[in-house]
Amino acid sequence: MGRGRSMTAGTTDRLERLTHREADWAGLRVLVAGLGVSGFAAADALLERGAHVVVVDGSSADSSPAMAERARILEVLDAELRFGPEHVSGMPSEQVDLVVTSPGWAPTQPLLAAATQAGVAIWGEVELAWRMRPLEGAAPWLTVTGTNGKTTTVQMLTSILRAAGKRAISAGNVGTPILEAIMDPEPFDAIAVELSSFQLHWSDSIRPQASVCLNVAPDHVDWHGSYEDYLAAKGKVYNNTQVACIYNVDDPQTERLVEDAEVQEGCRAVGFTLGTPAPSMLGLVGEVLADRAFVEQRRHAAAELATIDDLRGDSPDVAPHLVANALAAAALARAHGVEAGAVRAGLKAFRPEAHRIAHVATLEDVRYVDDSKATNPHAAAASLTAYEHVVWIAGGLLKGADVDDLVRTAAPSLRGVVLIGRDRAQIADALARHAPDVPVVDVADTDTGVMDRVVSQAASLAQSGDVVLLAPAAASMDMFVNYGARGDAFAEAVLRRAASGE
Repeated sequence: MGRGRSMTAGTTDRLERLTHREADWAGLRVLVAGLGVSGFAAADALLERGAHVVVVDGSSADSSPAMAERARILEVLDAELRFGPEHVSGMPSEQVDLVVTSPGWAPTQPLLAAATQAGVAIWGEVELAWRMRPLEGAAPWLTVTGTNGKTTTVQMLTSILRAAGKRAISAGNVGTPILEAIMDPEPFDAIAVELSSFQLHWSDSIRPQASVCLNVAPDHVDWHGSYEDYLAAKGKVYNNTQVACIYNVDDPQTERLVEDAEVQEGCRAVGFTLGTPAPSMLGLVGEVLADRAFVEQRRHAAAELATIDDLRGDSPDVAPHLVANALAAAALARAHGVEAGAVRAGLKAFRPEAHRIAHVATLEDVRYVDDSKATNPHAAAASLTAYEHVVWIAGGLLKGADVDDLVRTAAPSLRGVVLIGRDRAQIADALARHAPDVPVVDVADTDTGVMDRVVSQAASLAQSGDVVLLAPAAASMDMFVNYGARGDAFAEAVLRRAASGE
């Protein structure tokens, strides 16, 4: 692979003019890095606009049926495809005007590092999608990021928008790739966009109608290089916001990110809190989700948006972080102009995805809850604080995360702990330091029947009224295909126990 050729001033000027789909994309020489779902969507959209597209991927074309199908379609559309590690180890020798990267590719990846050194522009698929919007009538974006809670908040927001009669969709890091949503032949009224720190790193032009960073805790530091860089990427969600930057009053870092952001004239800062809201905030007044930001007399009045009971759905529990997510979604919807009644209707209709604080069963007055999606300490902490007495099932791949603060905070509520997974010893050490009197069971097995033993051990530690909580604080790939498979294994083991009458 060559070093590539530096971008000329003419190319720079041309890229700056690519601000909508009707711009002159024809003949643009684009290297699409990665043929995953987002890479395919990027290549397809660029080819439709007449760009010359080369797609590179380090795997082989037949590495999966999905990859082979994507490659076949792009070849029909006259894309050039190059597979194998030699094609992602640096820039090609021919002229490249633009690199469009898949979100998982880090800035240190050799091809991207070479592009940066050569002065070639790098966009993520979200940046490309923003620049592919129609010139007239483009749907506003309501953007959501945060270490945890993004998907739930985006899906709550979409439910609210649809209850208001809007044609809305969840896109970005969840559900539909954002380029597919943008290119849909039937325009949307609004798009709820989930943005990861990876996607934000490669995005600069987005001008959301309203935006939120739900919370920030150390995560993906290996990708970004430092926590400061991770924090800066999260803060980009607020840049160029038009109507309202929503921040978490209970996480002061998010407010500081708003303060540091360059926003549009007239944009407001609006907080959400699990406490009583001050003016320009949404929060709780007793059991009521109240709005003191998007009402005329906000110094002296509030609008009732919903109640805690409206969030209950099919579960007996409403975890505090679920309420926080609902307040954030409501704030975004109110910034878009949605009436209070639609907020309530949308939140009542919302049902969380599987493995997110999912009630599995109640056996002998002990509740079993699946929060396998809690794949980092910050997410696990949100689950653990939702219950008074917990038998905690934890462990897996910690990816270098520190669990000391999590264990120290959770210690008073722990009835017992069952540890699984490769990095369970790190959690055991933290428990020995901060919760030495809490009984701990170490389950070293990794075979397919491990969850039956885990659930049996957890049940033996539980007392009437307790919650057995799968909130691993770690990734799952040491034992399971993904967090969903881990949650399914837990739920199936609980239901087998229920059927056996143990």
